[in-house]
Amino acid sequence: MSPQPRLNNRIDICHEDDVAYWTDTLGITEEQLRRTIAEVGDTVDAVCERHPQGVSAALA
Repeated sequence: MSPQPRLNNRIDICHEDDVAYWTDTLGITEEQLRRTIAEVGDTVDAVCERHPQGVSAALA
């Protein structure tokens, strides 16, 4: 079973399943995810806005 995020509107960088889910969904590395969260915050909307190519691919 693939990892699922724990919260719907925030990404918990300290939670392994959140990191695995969002790096896979967005097609980015853990380092890129951490950097993005440091820059724009941990809300799903802000992170997805920064990486729209991953969101588009996930929804296709």
